[in-house]
Amino acid sequence: MPDTLAAQAATRPTAWKQTALQGWGRSSLSPCLAARPERLRELRAALDAPEGRTLIAHGGGRSYGDAALNTDGAVVVTGRLDRILGFDPATGELVAEPGVTFADLLDVFLPRGFVAPVSPGTAHVTLGGALANDVHGKNHHHAGSFGEHVLWFDLLLADGRMQRVSPESDPALFQATIGGIGLTGLVAALCFRLMRVPSNALAVRRRRVRNLDDFLAGFAAAGGATWSVGWIDALAGGASLGRGVLETAEPAESGIEARPAKARRFPIDAPGWLLNGASVRAFNEFYWRRVPASGQQVTVPYRQFLYPLDAIEGWNRMYGKQGFRQFQCVVPPGPGEAALRQLLETVAAGGNASFLAVLKVMGPQGQGMLSFGMPGYSLALDIPARPGSEAIFARLERITRDAGGRIYLAKDSLLSAESFAAMYPRADEFRAVRQRVDPHRRLSSDMARRIGL
Repeated sequence: MPDTLAAQAATRPTAWKQTALQGWGRSSLSPCLAARPERLRELRAALDAPEGRTLIAHGGGRSYGDAALNTDGAVVVTGRLDRILGFDPATGELVAEPGVTFADLLDVFLPRGFVAPVSPGTAHVTLGGALANDVHGKNHHHAGSFGEHVLWFDLLLADGRMQRVSPESDPALFQATIGGIGLTGLVAALCFRLMRVPSNALAVRRRRVRNLDDFLAGFAAAGGATWSVGWIDALAGGASLGRGVLETAEPAESGIEARPAKARRFPIDAPGWLLNGASVRAFNEFYWRRVPASGQQVTVPYRQFLYPLDAIEGWNRMYGKQGFRQFQCVVPPGPGEAALRQLLETVAAGGNASFLAVLKVMGPQGQGMLSFGMPGYSLALDIPARPGSEAIFARLERITRDAGGRIYLAKDSLLSAESFAAMYPRADEFRAVRQRVDPHRRLSSDMARRIGL
């Protein structure tokens, strides 16, 4: 039902605090005012940002770049809006607040035989962030992106109205909000369907892959697998360009005894000299050879397969105080295969100390106007934020654009406005919806300003 902030007499003032936030890549520091609402009335009050500042929502802080940063503006940190509001075990339909995380879902619902239908690479992402970035996982080729499973969401608009949005009620606003990096409103609740599974574990097959051609052939042969992912040695070159480990997984019919694993904490900001070509090559060699030449089949908990990096708390500190930037793109079949080779050659030739790259097969086009997902291949690379790294990114951006691909906004910190316009052809549709629901541009972010939104 439409209502306005003026009608909310019981709304109490928001507690704003001066702070500085970073994306997960830690490559920049963003001073801002932040509020941490715990109730809907406090979320409403946060719309009245002090001094007329613009506003953006900030979830689990796992966007790598500046999508959830708002330098000198205001930020609503949604982590305390973390209640599960309803669940129907017959249909798997879940209603939750935006601060609920994928870790929460795993803890609460896996014992009941349910998991999220789509999950990003860390369990610390919030549901609000998953919606805003239309996240995808290792099963995109079958399940699509997160937005494909969303039935509706309650959106607090910039003028204070609360609107329940579904594909039927307002298809344009629905498509603009999914993947819309928080620029259409503040999500107060959302409803989506969980996926039923037979146990708490996955049956995982692993095999060594000799090079990129072998990888693409392996993905094609494993097209029927529910989950698949490739871990690539990004520094291997020559005949070994694109070598790595291919993993596929299916729900295990029988569960395993899985003790809660406590994440090990990366203790310090690593010194710059630690992460170099020699140390990373040694690690990548070990990772490749840990899988027997004949392959390997194991049964592992969902958490271990879906969120391997969560085993190291604060792993982003291994890149040192200067941080790192992640490049993730999707390129279409055909020209994309040559583009993958160019991307890997560029990184290998540059000698950047990039740990294992992640390669996935992508499936359907996401329904959001700014959705990243599209048919093809996704490649993700972590690159230390050092002198010269921006030039590497500019070359990677050009290769992706020329191949007809796009860069993932959830991971980005450097994409140019020109390339954004070329990669996201529905951007003008998105702007039209924003003009309708936020004509005064009360919602904004560092990324929005950088890419011309």
